[in-house]
Amino acid sequence: MRHLAPLAVAACLLAPPALAQDAEQDRGMSLMERGAELFFRGLMDELDPALKELEGMAREMQPALRSFAEEMGPALRDLMGQVEDWSVYEAPEMLDNGDIIIRRKPPQEALPRPYPGTGDIEL
Repeated sequence: MRHLAPLAVAACLLAPPALAQDAEQDRGMSLMERGAELFFRGLMDELDPALKELEGMAREMQPALRSFAEEMGPALRDLMGQVEDWSVYEAPEMLDNGDIIIRRKPPQEALPRPYPGTGDIEL
């Protein structure tokens, strides 16, 4: 009996980690989920310096963008009010002299019917 007491104490000391593992499994974290979490955590650690650099660039560009919006905002608003449908125009084109033109697309012709002279097709 004397030898069983140390074994019982050792078993009690080893039980809490096993219970902690069971609690983690009860929480629903599978091995795949834990791997995905570690992957995304590593990805965020890698991206953190680039994101901080991008934040610094945005902070530097903010005054210029604000000035552009203040100067060009009213003109762009007027242009948006004059053009009803942007899909009828080609992409803007810059000429050699620096002018920018936006051409209207040619009107779409009606597609010919597959069977001329007939209306609906009965199936």
